[in-house]
Amino acid sequence: MTRPPFGFGPSDRPDEPEDGGGADPFGLSAMFGGAGGPFSGLASGGMGEVFAQLQKLMTWRGGPVNWELAGEVATAASRTDDVPVTAEQEREVREACRLADLWLDPVTTLPATGAAPQAWTRTGWVTSTTPAWRSLVDPVAARVVGAMGTALEQGLSGGLGRELPPEVAGLLGGVGGAGGAGLGPLRGVMDQVGGFVFGAQVGQALGTLAKEVLSSSEIGLPLSAPGRPALVPANLAQFSAGLAVPPDEVRLYVALRELAHQRLFASVPWLKAHLFDAVDAYARGIEVDSGAVERAVGSIDPSDPESMQRALGEGLFEIEPTPAQQSALARLETALALVEGWVDAVVDAAAAGPLPSAGALRETIRRRRASGGPAEQTFATLVGLQLRPRRLREAAALWSAVAESGGIVARDALWAHPDLLPSAEDLDDPAGFLARSGAGSQAPREETDWDAGLRALDQDLDGAVDDDASPDSGAGPDGSAPPGS
Repeated sequence: MTRPPFGFGPSDRPDEPEDGGGADPFGLSAMFGGAGGPFSGLASGGMGEVFAQLQKLMTWRGGPVNWELAGEVATAASRTDDVPVTAEQEREVREACRLADLWLDPVTTLPATGAAPQAWTRTGWVTSTTPAWRSLVDPVAARVVGAMGTALEQGLSGGLGRELPPEVAGLLGGVGGAGGAGLGPLRGVMDQVGGFVFGAQVGQALGTLAKEVLSSSEIGLPLSAPGRPALVPANLAQFSAGLAVPPDEVRLYVALRELAHQRLFASVPWLKAHLFDAVDAYARGIEVDSGAVERAVGSIDPSDPESMQRALGEGLFEIEPTPAQQSALARLETALALVEGWVDAVVDAAAAGPLPSAGALRETIRRRRASGGPAEQTFATLVGLQLRPRRLREAAALWSAVAESGGIVARDALWAHPDLLPSAEDLDDPAGFLARSGAGSQAPREETDWDAGLRALDQDLDGAVDDDASPDSGAGPDGSAPPGS
Protein backbone atom coordinates (compact mmCIF):
# COMPACT_ATOMS: atom_id res chain seq x y z
CA MET A 1 0.00 0.00 0.00
CA THR A 2 1.17 3.54 -0.62
CA ARG A 3 0.23 4.55 2.91
CA PRO A 4 -1.27 2.72 5.89
CA PRO A 5 -5.08 2.78 6.06
CA PHE A 6 -6.78 5.11 8.47
CA GLY A 7 -5.79 4.34 12.04
CA PHE A 8 -2.91 1.96 11.29
CA GLY A 9 0.78 1.99 10.62
CA PRO A 10 3.69 4.08 11.84
CA SER A 11 3.16 7.21 13.83
CA ASP A 12 3.03 10.44 11.82
CA ARG A 13 4.40 12.39 14.78
CA PRO A 14 8.22 12.42 14.92
CA ASP A 15 8.33 12.42 18.70
CA GLU A 16 6.50 9.09 18.93
CA PRO A 17 7.96 5.60 18.53
CA GLU A 18 7.42 4.05 15.13
CA ASP A 19 5.42 1.16 16.58
CA GLY A 20 2.84 3.49 18.11
CA GLY A 21 3.74 2.28 21.58
CA GLY A 22 3.50 -1.39 20.65
CA ALA A 23 5.99 -2.42 23.31
CA ASP A 24 3.22 -1.96 25.86
CA PRO A 25 -0.02 -2.04 23.84
CA PHE A 26 -2.31 -2.48 26.80
CA GLY A 27 -0.56 -0.28 29.33
CA LEU A 28 0.26 -3.31 31.47
CA SER A 29 3.38 -1.67 32.84
CA ALA A 30 1.16 0.67 34.80
CA MET A 31 -1.12 -2.15 35.92
CA PHE A 32 1.60 -4.51 37.08
CA GLY A 33 4.18 -2.13 38.42
CA GLY A 34 2.92 1.45 38.20
CA ALA A 35 2.17 3.41 41.31
CA GLY A 36 -1.49 3.12 42.15
CA GLY A 37 -2.14 0.51 39.45
CA PRO A 38 -4.48 -2.40 40.18
CA PHE A 39 -1.52 -4.82 40.40
CA SER A 40 1.01 -2.45 41.93
CA GLY A 41 1.09 -4.70 44.98
CA LEU A 42 2.95 -7.35 43.00
CA ALA A 43 6.07 -5.22 43.12
CA SER A 44 5.93 -4.83 46.91
CA GLY A 45 4.66 -8.30 47.76
CA GLY A 46 1.18 -7.21 48.84
CA MET A 47 -0.47 -10.35 47.47
CA GLY A 48 -3.48 -10.19 49.78
CA GLU A 49 -4.47 -6.79 48.46
CA VAL A 50 -3.79 -7.89 44.90
CA PHE A 51 -6.08 -10.92 45.22
CA ALA A 52 -8.79 -8.77 46.77
CA GLN A 53 -8.57 -6.37 43.85
CA LEU A 54 -8.56 -9.25 41.41
CA GLN A 55 -11.67 -10.77 43.00
CA LYS A 56 -13.50 -7.48 42.62
CA LEU A 57 -12.36 -6.89 39.06
CA MET A 58 -13.00 -10.44 37.90
CA THR A 59 -16.65 -10.36 38.93
CA TRP A 60 -17.43 -8.09 35.96
CA ARG A 61 -20.12 -9.57 33.73
CA GLY A 62 -21.17 -6.49 31.80
CA GLY A 63 -19.47 -6.98 28.43
CA PRO A 64 -16.08 -7.08 26.69
CA VAL A 65 -14.79 -3.97 28.51
CA ASN A 66 -14.85 -3.67 32.29
CA TRP A 67 -16.45 -0.23 32.34
CA GLU A 68 -16.57 -0.17 36.13
CA LEU A 69 -12.78 -0.33 36.16
CA ALA A 70 -12.56 2.08 33.22
CA GLY A 71 -14.68 4.60 35.10
CA GLU A 72 -12.57 4.33 38.24
CA VAL A 73 -9.30 4.75 36.34
CA ALA A 74 -10.61 7.61 34.18
CA THR A 75 -12.14 9.46 37.11
CA ALA A 76 -8.97 9.14 39.17
CA ALA A 77 -6.86 10.46 36.29
CA SER A 78 -9.22 13.30 35.33
CA ARG A 79 -9.41 14.59 38.90
CA THR A 80 -5.73 15.57 38.78
CA ASP A 81 -5.67 19.38 38.91
CA ASP A 82 -9.44 19.43 38.23
CA VAL A 83 -11.44 22.21 39.89
CA PRO A 84 -15.17 22.93 40.13
CA VAL A 85 -16.73 25.18 37.52
CA THR A 86 -17.36 28.66 38.92
CA ALA A 87 -20.46 30.77 38.41
CA GLU A 88 -18.37 33.21 36.38
CA GLN A 89 -17.21 30.43 34.05
CA GLU A 90 -20.78 29.26 33.58
CA ARG A 91 -21.79 32.81 32.65
CA GLU A 92 -18.90 33.10 30.18
CA VAL A 93 -19.87 29.82 28.52
CA ARG A 94 -23.51 30.87 28.21
CA GLU A 95 -22.61 34.24 26.68
CA ALA A 96 -20.10 32.74 24.25
CA CYS A 97 -22.62 30.13 23.07
CA ARG A 98 -25.41 32.72 22.74
CA LEU A 99 -23.22 34.96 20.58
CA ALA A 100 -21.98 31.97 18.57
CA ASP A 101 -25.54 30.98 17.71
CA LEU A 102 -26.29 34.53 16.52
CA TRP A 103 -23.24 34.47 14.26
CA LEU A 104 -24.10 31.03 12.86
CA ASP A 105 -27.71 31.83 11.97
CA PRO A 106 -26.92 33.70 8.70
CA VAL A 107 -24.34 31.18 7.43
CA THR A 108 -26.18 27.85 7.72
CA THR A 109 -29.71 26.60 7.19
CA LEU A 110 -29.35 24.07 10.01
CA PRO A 111 -31.21 25.57 12.96
CA ALA A 112 -29.98 26.26 16.45
CA THR A 113 -30.87 23.51 18.90
CA GLY A 114 -32.05 25.86 21.63
CA ALA A 115 -30.48 23.63 24.30
CA ALA A 116 -28.86 25.34 27.28
CA PRO A 117 -25.06 25.14 27.11
CA GLN A 118 -23.12 23.32 29.81
CA ALA A 119 -19.79 24.00 31.50
CA TRP A 120 -18.14 20.68 32.38
CA THR A 121 -15.36 19.78 34.74
CA ARG A 122 -12.92 17.18 33.44
CA THR A 123 -14.62 14.53 35.54
CA GLY A 124 -17.96 15.71 34.17
CA TRP A 125 -16.65 15.13 30.65
CA VAL A 126 -15.76 11.53 31.56
CA THR A 127 -19.17 10.86 33.09
CA SER A 128 -21.12 12.49 30.26
CA THR A 129 -19.27 10.89 27.35
CA THR A 130 -18.68 7.35 28.67
CA PRO A 131 -21.96 5.95 27.20
CA ALA A 132 -20.86 7.01 23.71
CA TRP A 133 -17.39 5.58 24.20
CA ARG A 134 -18.97 2.33 25.30
CA SER A 135 -20.88 2.09 22.02
CA LEU A 136 -17.68 2.85 20.13
CA VAL A 137 -15.22 0.55 21.91
CA ASP A 138 -17.33 -2.49 22.89
CA PRO A 139 -17.67 -3.96 19.35
CA VAL A 140 -13.92 -3.76 18.76
CA ALA A 141 -13.02 -5.17 22.18
CA ALA A 142 -15.51 -8.02 21.84
CA ARG A 143 -14.06 -9.00 18.50
CA VAL A 144 -10.45 -8.86 19.75
CA VAL A 145 -11.17 -10.96 22.84
CA GLY A 146 -13.19 -13.45 20.78
CA ALA A 147 -10.50 -13.70 18.12
CA MET A 148 -7.83 -14.34 20.76
CA GLY A 149 -9.92 -17.11 22.30
CA THR A 150 -10.54 -18.73 18.93
CA ALA A 151 -6.87 -18.55 17.99
CA LEU A 152 -5.86 -20.06 21.33
CA GLU A 153 -8.39 -22.90 20.91
CA GLN A 154 -6.98 -23.65 17.47
CA GLY A 155 -3.46 -23.65 18.86
CA LEU A 156 -4.37 -25.99 21.70
CA SER A 157 -6.15 -28.43 19.41
CA GLY A 158 -3.12 -28.33 17.09
CA GLY A 159 -0.70 -29.48 19.72
CA LEU A 160 0.17 -26.31 21.60
CA GLY A 161 -1.06 -27.92 24.83
CA ARG A 162 1.65 -30.57 24.63
CA GLU A 163 4.36 -27.96 24.08
CA LEU A 164 3.42 -25.60 26.90
CA PRO A 165 5.54 -25.28 30.03
CA PRO A 166 4.13 -27.49 32.80
CA GLU A 167 3.10 -24.49 34.90
CA VAL A 168 1.10 -22.96 32.04
CA ALA A 169 -0.45 -26.31 31.12
CA GLY A 170 -1.55 -26.66 34.71
CA LEU A 171 -3.16 -23.23 34.62
CA LEU A 172 -5.05 -24.25 31.50
CA GLY A 173 -6.44 -27.25 33.31
CA GLY A 174 -5.72 -29.78 30.58
CA VAL A 175 -7.85 -28.17 27.90
CA GLY A 176 -7.28 -28.91 24.26
CA GLY A 177 -6.76 -32.63 24.69
CA ALA A 178 -6.79 -35.36 22.09
CA GLY A 179 -10.36 -34.63 21.08
CA GLY A 180 -9.54 -31.02 20.34
CA ALA A 181 -11.70 -29.77 23.21
CA GLY A 182 -12.24 -26.05 23.54
CA LEU A 183 -11.12 -23.76 26.30
CA GLY A 184 -14.07 -24.67 28.50
CA PRO A 185 -14.14 -22.65 31.74
CA LEU A 186 -10.94 -20.89 30.68
CA ARG A 187 -12.91 -19.08 27.95
CA GLY A 188 -14.91 -17.26 30.61
CA VAL A 189 -11.73 -16.39 32.47
CA MET A 190 -10.23 -15.04 29.26
CA ASP A 191 -13.28 -12.86 28.71
CA GLN A 192 -12.91 -11.45 32.21
CA VAL A 193 -9.19 -10.84 31.78
CA GLY A 194 -9.85 -9.20 28.42
CA GLY A 195 -12.48 -7.00 30.01
CA PHE A 196 -10.02 -6.03 32.71
CA VAL A 197 -7.21 -5.25 30.26
CA PHE A 198 -9.44 -3.19 27.98
CA GLY A 199 -11.10 -1.48 30.94
CA ALA A 200 -7.78 -0.35 32.37
CA GLN A 201 -6.53 0.92 29.03
CA VAL A 202 -9.76 2.69 28.08
CA GLY A 203 -9.87 4.29 31.51
CA GLN A 204 -6.34 5.60 31.11
CA ALA A 205 -7.20 7.01 27.69
CA LEU A 206 -10.41 8.69 28.86
CA GLY A 207 -8.64 10.18 31.85
CA THR A 208 -5.97 11.64 29.58
CA LEU A 209 -8.46 12.92 27.03
CA ALA A 210 -10.41 14.63 29.81
CA LYS A 211 -7.39 16.87 30.41
CA GLU A 212 -7.15 17.85 26.73
CA VAL A 213 -10.60 18.25 25.15
CA LEU A 214 -12.06 21.74 24.87
CA SER A 215 -15.67 20.76 24.12
CA SER A 216 -17.95 17.76 23.86
CA SER A 217 -17.52 17.45 20.08
CA GLU A 218 -13.87 18.36 19.56
CA ILE A 219 -12.86 14.92 18.32
CA GLY A 220 -15.60 14.99 15.68
CA LEU A 221 -17.91 12.35 17.18
CA PRO A 222 -21.27 12.97 18.90
CA LEU A 223 -20.29 12.00 22.44
CA SER A 224 -23.02 13.82 24.37
CA ALA A 225 -26.78 14.26 24.09
CA PRO A 226 -27.58 15.46 20.53
CA GLY A 227 -27.74 19.23 20.29
CA ARG A 228 -26.54 19.90 23.83
CA PRO A 229 -23.37 22.06 23.67
CA ALA A 230 -20.71 21.81 26.36
CA LEU A 231 -17.32 23.42 26.97
CA VAL A 232 -14.59 22.48 29.47
CA PRO A 233 -13.45 25.79 31.06
CA ALA A 234 -10.35 24.34 32.79
CA ASN A 235 -8.97 23.02 29.51
CA LEU A 236 -9.94 26.19 27.66
CA ALA A 237 -7.93 28.25 30.13
CA GLN A 238 -4.94 25.95 29.76
CA PHE A 239 -5.21 26.06 25.95
CA SER A 240 -5.59 29.84 25.84
CA ALA A 241 -2.55 30.38 28.04
CA GLY A 242 -0.25 29.26 25.25
CA LEU A 243 -1.75 31.54 22.57
CA ALA A 244 -1.24 35.20 21.76
CA VAL A 245 -5.03 35.64 21.57
CA PRO A 246 -7.37 37.02 24.25
CA PRO A 247 -9.06 34.21 26.20
CA ASP A 248 -12.55 35.51 25.39
CA GLU A 249 -11.82 35.25 21.64
CA VAL A 250 -10.53 31.70 22.07
CA ARG A 251 -13.66 30.79 24.04
CA LEU A 252 -15.92 32.32 21.38
CA TYR A 253 -14.14 30.52 18.55
CA VAL A 254 -14.37 27.15 20.34
CA ALA A 255 -18.04 27.90 21.07
CA LEU A 256 -18.63 28.54 17.35
CA ARG A 257 -17.18 25.13 16.51
CA GLU A 258 -19.13 23.42 19.28
CA LEU A 259 -22.43 25.02 18.26
CA ALA A 260 -21.81 24.19 14.59
CA HIS A 261 -21.13 20.55 15.50
CA GLN A 262 -24.27 20.38 17.62
CA ARG A 263 -26.44 21.89 14.87
CA LEU A 264 -25.13 19.25 12.49
CA PHE A 265 -25.55 16.29 14.85
CA ALA A 266 -29.05 17.40 15.88
CA SER A 267 -30.23 18.11 12.32
CA VAL A 268 -28.80 14.94 10.75
CA PRO A 269 -30.19 12.06 12.84
CA TRP A 270 -28.48 9.33 10.78
CA LEU A 271 -24.99 10.79 11.19
CA LYS A 272 -24.10 9.16 14.53
CA ALA A 273 -25.09 5.70 13.30
CA HIS A 274 -23.17 6.33 10.07
CA LEU A 275 -19.97 7.04 12.03
CA PHE A 276 -20.34 4.29 14.61
CA ASP A 277 -21.40 1.66 12.05
CA ALA A 278 -18.09 2.18 10.25
CA VAL A 279 -16.25 1.29 13.47
CA ASP A 280 -18.46 -1.77 13.94
CA ALA A 281 -17.82 -2.86 10.33
CA TYR A 282 -14.10 -2.60 10.97
CA ALA A 283 -14.42 -4.64 14.18
CA ARG A 284 -16.18 -7.50 12.39
CA GLY A 285 -13.05 -8.11 10.30
CA ILE A 286 -10.53 -8.29 13.16
CA GLU A 287 -8.37 -11.40 13.14
CA VAL A 288 -5.60 -12.62 15.42
CA ASP A 289 -2.60 -14.61 14.24
CA SER A 290 -2.96 -18.05 15.86
CA GLY A 291 0.76 -18.62 15.45
CA ALA A 292 1.48 -15.43 17.37
CA VAL A 293 -0.88 -16.61 20.12
CA GLU A 294 0.99 -19.89 20.39
CA ARG A 295 4.31 -18.09 20.67
CA ALA A 296 2.90 -15.63 23.20
CA VAL A 297 1.36 -18.29 25.45
CA GLY A 298 4.50 -20.40 25.27
CA SER A 299 6.59 -17.45 26.48
CA ILE A 300 4.53 -16.80 29.63
CA ASP A 301 6.31 -17.49 32.91
CA PRO A 302 3.78 -17.70 35.78
CA SER A 303 6.46 -16.49 38.22
CA ASP A 304 7.05 -13.36 36.14
CA PRO A 305 3.91 -11.21 35.72
CA GLU A 306 5.69 -8.97 33.24
CA SER A 307 6.05 -11.93 30.88
CA MET A 308 2.34 -11.59 30.14
CA GLN A 309 2.93 -7.96 29.22
CA ARG A 310 5.74 -8.94 26.87
CA ALA A 311 3.65 -11.73 25.38
CA LEU A 312 0.79 -9.39 24.53
CA GLY A 313 3.21 -7.04 22.80
CA GLU A 314 4.57 -9.60 20.34
CA GLY A 315 2.58 -8.70 17.27
CA LEU A 316 -0.76 -10.41 17.99
CA PHE A 317 -2.61 -7.76 15.98
CA GLU A 318 0.00 -6.89 13.34
CA ILE A 319 -2.09 -8.21 10.46
CA GLU A 320 -2.78 -6.51 7.16
CA PRO A 321 -6.37 -5.18 7.23
CA THR A 322 -8.80 -7.01 4.99
CA PRO A 323 -10.42 -5.21 2.04
CA ALA A 324 -13.66 -4.97 4.05
CA GLN A 325 -11.78 -3.34 6.94
CA GLN A 326 -10.00 -0.95 4.63
CA SER A 327 -13.35 0.06 3.15
CA ALA A 328 -14.89 0.62 6.59
CA LEU A 329 -11.94 2.68 7.80
CA ALA A 330 -11.90 4.74 4.59
CA ARG A 331 -15.61 5.42 5.04
CA LEU A 332 -15.05 6.56 8.63
CA GLU A 333 -12.08 8.73 7.66
CA THR A 334 -14.08 10.43 4.89
CA ALA A 335 -17.11 10.95 7.14
CA LEU A 336 -14.98 12.53 9.89
CA ALA A 337 -13.29 14.77 7.32
CA LEU A 338 -16.68 15.87 5.94
CA VAL A 339 -17.98 16.68 9.43
CA GLU A 340 -14.89 18.67 10.38
CA GLY A 341 -14.64 20.28 6.95
CA TRP A 342 -18.26 21.47 7.09
CA VAL A 343 -17.69 22.90 10.58
CA ASP A 344 -14.55 24.67 9.35
CA ALA A 345 -16.37 26.17 6.37
CA VAL A 346 -19.35 27.36 8.42
CA VAL A 347 -17.23 28.78 11.25
CA ASP A 348 -14.97 30.55 8.75
CA ALA A 349 -18.01 32.19 7.17
CA ALA A 350 -19.35 33.24 10.57
CA ALA A 351 -16.13 34.50 12.15
CA ALA A 352 -14.07 35.85 9.23
CA GLY A 353 -15.33 39.41 9.68
CA PRO A 354 -16.17 40.04 13.34
CA LEU A 355 -13.39 37.93 14.93
CA PRO A 356 -9.90 39.21 13.98
CA SER A 357 -8.11 36.13 15.35
CA ALA A 358 -10.31 33.64 13.46
CA GLY A 359 -7.68 32.75 10.86
CA ALA A 360 -4.94 32.12 13.40
CA LEU A 361 -7.26 30.09 15.63
CA ARG A 362 -8.42 28.01 12.68
CA GLU A 363 -4.85 27.00 11.86
CA THR A 364 -4.11 26.28 15.51
CA ILE A 365 -7.15 24.00 15.80
CA ARG A 366 -6.26 22.27 12.52
CA ARG A 367 -2.74 21.53 13.68
CA ARG A 368 -4.09 20.32 17.00
CA ARG A 369 -6.47 17.92 15.24
CA ALA A 370 -3.84 16.77 12.76
CA SER A 371 -1.24 15.89 15.38
CA GLY A 372 -3.64 14.32 17.84
CA GLY A 373 -2.63 13.68 21.42
CA PRO A 374 -1.39 10.90 23.67
CA ALA A 375 -4.88 9.61 24.38
CA GLU A 376 -5.72 9.46 20.68
CA GLN A 377 -2.57 7.40 20.15
CA THR A 378 -3.70 5.14 23.00
CA PHE A 379 -6.99 4.49 21.26
CA ALA A 380 -5.13 3.89 18.00
CA THR A 381 -3.09 1.19 19.71
CA LEU A 382 -6.10 -0.28 21.47
CA VAL A 383 -8.70 -0.43 18.69
CA GLY A 384 -6.79 0.56 15.57
CA LEU A 385 -8.60 3.89 15.44
CA GLN A 386 -7.09 7.33 15.17
CA LEU A 387 -9.75 10.01 15.51
CA ARG A 388 -8.18 12.36 13.00
CA PRO A 389 -9.80 13.73 9.84
CA ARG A 390 -6.70 13.45 7.65
CA ARG A 391 -8.38 15.20 4.71
CA LEU A 392 -9.91 18.09 6.62
CA ARG A 393 -8.52 20.79 4.33
CA GLU A 394 -9.80 19.11 1.17
CA ALA A 395 -13.23 18.64 2.74
CA ALA A 396 -13.43 22.27 3.89
CA ALA A 397 -12.45 23.44 0.39
CA LEU A 398 -15.18 21.29 -1.17
CA TRP A 399 -17.88 22.59 1.18
CA SER A 400 -16.78 26.16 0.45
CA ALA A 401 -16.90 25.49 -3.30
CA VAL A 402 -20.46 24.16 -3.04
CA ALA A 403 -21.55 27.22 -1.02
CA GLU A 404 -19.91 29.63 -3.47
CA SER A 405 -21.55 27.97 -6.45
CA GLY A 406 -24.96 26.97 -5.13
CA GLY A 407 -25.38 28.84 -1.85
CA ILE A 408 -25.62 27.59 1.71
CA VAL A 409 -28.98 25.93 0.96
CA ALA A 410 -27.36 23.66 -1.64
CA ARG A 411 -24.41 22.97 0.67
CA ASP A 412 -26.47 22.02 3.71
CA ALA A 413 -28.96 20.01 1.65
CA LEU A 414 -26.26 17.42 0.99
CA TRP A 415 -26.68 16.22 4.59
CA ALA A 416 -30.22 15.07 3.81
CA HIS A 417 -29.02 11.53 3.02
CA PRO A 418 -25.66 9.70 3.22
CA ASP A 419 -25.84 8.89 -0.50
CA LEU A 420 -25.68 12.61 -1.28
CA LEU A 421 -22.42 13.18 0.56
CA PRO A 422 -19.18 13.62 -1.35
CA SER A 423 -16.96 10.55 -1.56
CA ALA A 424 -13.23 10.29 -0.96
CA GLU A 425 -12.70 10.65 -4.71
CA ASP A 426 -14.85 13.81 -4.74
CA LEU A 427 -12.46 15.43 -2.25
CA ASP A 428 -9.82 15.24 -4.99
CA ASP A 429 -12.11 16.78 -7.61
CA PRO A 430 -14.52 19.39 -6.18
CA ALA A 431 -15.35 20.78 -9.64
CA GLY A 432 -16.24 17.33 -10.88
CA PHE A 433 -18.44 16.74 -7.84
CA LEU A 434 -20.32 19.98 -8.50
CA ALA A 435 -20.92 18.98 -12.10
CA ARG A 436 -21.98 15.40 -11.32
CA SER A 437 -24.18 16.13 -8.32
CA GLY A 438 -25.83 19.35 -9.46
CA ALA A 439 -24.93 20.84 -6.08
CA GLY A 440 -23.44 23.82 -7.87
CA SER A 441 -26.72 25.01 -9.37
CA GLN A 442 -28.03 28.21 -7.91
CA ALA A 443 -30.75 27.80 -5.32
CA PRO A 444 -34.15 29.44 -5.98
CA ARG A 445 -34.37 32.99 -4.76
CA GLU A 446 -38.14 33.43 -4.30
CA GLU A 447 -37.78 34.14 -0.59
CA THR A 448 -34.81 36.47 -0.92
CA ASP A 449 -35.52 38.33 -4.19
CA TRP A 450 -36.61 41.63 -2.69
CA ASP A 451 -36.79 43.32 -6.11
CA ALA A 452 -39.41 40.85 -7.31
CA GLY A 453 -41.42 41.41 -4.15
CA LEU A 454 -41.32 45.17 -4.59
CA ARG A 455 -42.42 44.88 -8.23
CA ALA A 456 -45.37 42.73 -7.20
CA LEU A 457 -46.32 45.28 -4.54
CA ASP A 458 -46.12 48.12 -7.09
CA GLN A 459 -48.42 46.21 -9.44
CA ASP A 460 -50.94 45.69 -6.67
CA LEU A 461 -50.88 49.38 -5.79
CA ASP A 462 -51.24 50.39 -9.46
CA GLY A 463 -54.24 48.10 -9.80
CA ALA A 464 -55.87 49.60 -6.76
CA VAL A 465 -55.42 53.14 -8.15
CA ASP A 466 -56.89 52.12 -11.51
CA ASP A 467 -59.92 50.61 -9.80
CA ASP A 468 -60.51 53.76 -7.78
CA ALA A 469 -60.31 55.92 -10.92
CA SER A 470 -62.69 53.78 -13.04
CA PRO A 471 -66.14 55.21 -14.13
CA ASP A 472 -67.91 52.57 -12.04
CA SER A 473 -66.55 54.08 -8.92
CA GLY A 474 -68.96 57.06 -9.12
CA ALA A 475 -66.21 59.67 -8.97
CA GLY A 476 -66.54 62.92 -10.88
CA PRO A 477 -64.36 63.82 -13.86
CA ASP A 478 -61.98 65.70 -11.57
CA GLY A 479 -61.67 62.73 -9.21
CA SER A 480 -63.86 64.35 -6.53
CA ALA A 481 -66.54 62.41 -4.70
CA PRO A 482 -70.08 62.71 -6.10
CA PRO A 483 -72.56 64.88 -4.32
CA GLY A 484 -74.27 63.28 -1.39
CA SER A 485 -71.52 60.71 -0.85
